[in-house]
Amino acid sequence: TDKAISSAALFDATRYLGTWFEVARYPVPFEKGCAGVTAEYGAVDADTVSVRNTCRNLDGSVQSVIEGTADIVGPGRLAVSFPTVPFAGAADYWVLWVDEGYRTAVVGAPNGRSGWILNRDPVIPADRLAAARDVLAFNGYDLSRLLTVPTVP
Repeated sequence: TDKAISSAALFDATRYLGTWFEVARYPVPFEKGCAGVTAEYGAVDADTVSVRNTCRNLDGSVQSVIEGTADIVGPGRLAVSFPTVPFAGAADYWVLWVDEGYRTAVVGAPNGRSGWILNRDPVIPADRLAAARDVLAFNGYDLSRLLTVPTVP
């Protein structure tokens, strides 16, 4: 996207911790064929969060797990590193929006190449999905490329 993307200024990392279900994403090579994706965030210290992403097959079995850390580099801005991934450096992971109850979040990269809609439950209510899509559109994302992530048993 050529539009300036902004992160959530009032982001509370402590409330963000826990398990999130990926309900929609933009295509990224490392998630090809993934269903029932979860992201789990835990506290390491005041400036660092642990990250554990689990990709599942359609039958619910685990396809892959990747673990890393995210350094909080600004309000709603994290730099995520996965030691086992063969690319140099940390990836920018910006929380673009989170609802007041920290039930739904929109995350993206400032270059607009990747983005996710996350929810605390595998099934997202229609109003929060619509709000999340609006946030992506506002930030210059092409909604026609957004993929719905299949839920698993």
